[in-house]
Amino acid sequence: MGIIDYFRVAKKRWRFVVVPVLACLLAAFVYTYAQPSRYTAQSQVFVSFSAAQTTTELNAGATYVQRQVASYTSLVGAEGVLEPVVEDLGLDMDADQLREEVTAESPANTVLIHISATNEEPVLAAKIADAVAESLAREVSELETPEGAATSPVRLEVVRSAAVPTAPSAPSLRLNVAVALITGLMLGAGLAALRQALDTRVRSEEDIAALTDTAILGHISIDETARDHPLVVQSSPGHARSEAFRRLRTNLQFLDLDGGPQAFVVVSSVPNEGKSTTAINLAITLADADARVLIIDADLRRPSIANYLGIEGSAGLTTVLIHRAELRDVIQPWGSAGLFVVPSGAVPPNPAELVGSRTMAKLIEEAREQFDYVIIDTPPLLPVTDAALIAKMTNGALMVTGAGLVRRDQLLQSLSNLSSVSARVLGVVLNKASEDAGGDDYGYYTYEPRDEPAEVPSASWISASPSLRAQPEDGSAAPPPRSPWLPLRKNPAPSDTTP
Repeated sequence: MGIIDYFRVAKKRWRFVVVPVLACLLAAFVYTYAQPSRYTAQSQVFVSFSAAQTTTELNAGATYVQRQVASYTSLVGAEGVLEPVVEDLGLDMDADQLREEVTAESPANTVLIHISATNEEPVLAAKIADAVAESLAREVSELETPEGAATSPVRLEVVRSAAVPTAPSAPSLRLNVAVALITGLMLGAGLAALRQALDTRVRSEEDIAALTDTAILGHISIDETARDHPLVVQSSPGHARSEAFRRLRTNLQFLDLDGGPQAFVVVSSVPNEGKSTTAINLAITLADADARVLIIDADLRRPSIANYLGIEGSAGLTTVLIHRAELRDVIQPWGSAGLFVVPSGAVPPNPAELVGSRTMAKLIEEAREQFDYVIIDTPPLLPVTDAALIAKMTNGALMVTGAGLVRRDQLLQSLSNLSSVSARVLGVVLNKASEDAGGDDYGYYTYEPRDEPAEVPSASWISASPSLRAQPEDGSAAPPPRSPWLPLRKNPAPSDTTP
């Protein structure tokens, strides 16, 4: 993964990044204000060689002192240095406990020793730093005094006494916040990457492109009102989802389907991905583009087309497949455009045998001769084989993929099922996608009329009431709906039907 991929994952899984960061920051604030304030005071000791008489001896002494400064610094934690401090100041601690509050360091190439003492009381911290410095000077003087000599050639002198600190040195809110922020970001990035790796659901166009080279023909955004208004193209023509279906229509028209009438199935991998509503809205947009469209409900297990369109569904596809009626007898016109519907009819006990029969193949060929587009709604691919059986009788399959509803292995299995029966996959439609799921970033133009629009009649009124079918403006009687059994027109060219 490149840095852009990491940013994309962080944007997509931002909650996994934000929550750990906030938790770590909260913990930093709680820890900081729960800890008692501690103050640090520092004194400075200068080390010199005082027994030199000549320049040579002075140079040798300076070299000796520089070599010994590191040893003197380490002596700060010795009991011989700390125990006198405990006794002199009357501290309520022993030498081991005092050692934890005292530190010493010597800057490189110097003969200086910095002694720091930390305590909850600022005054006491300064006293301890000065007392340790003086005790160190006495201890070094005793250690460096030659046998039989009265004084030591090495001299330690406190050159800067410890000042009483006015601000606490710990806990440091700035340091704790910085550590918490870095820790939270690292933890959040790890969680986001792990969640991304474990998430096998298809959620964006990038996920689809990573699985297959099949063209992505459409990107239909999610809409919370879609359940109440599934036929968005008919009820809200200016809606963004309506425009998405028109773009899907345009992309479909430009596919090379060997010319002539086009028959294809609309399939999905699992239930509830929105294939039926996609099929219906696509059919409406094609009919609005002056094409003669027939939509067939071949989902003989859970049919839904008749219910969505508000038409009678007791007689339909199954009636024809069992030779109780002809195709022309069960076709119903819908709306004022050239859209016709064949509902499923009664639900049979053997749907796979019916849709896979020669009668079904003959029915599709008969419909192709009379319509510009034949759209067949089928059951999901993975639970049953009906869709694959029908797909090989048509020009191909339009795969509807519900964002966040299908796993990657399920989509691959569905495409494999179609390939195994030599069915062509026309393209994939990403349905119920979020706004950041990889669609176009150009937005949509929505037309809003100046006057208050009249209420859009329901689908059942349009299909059932002749008075609502293309009423002429002069008040004359509306023409009857076009019969599907007219001589076949030339298939409209993409340039004639492009929205």
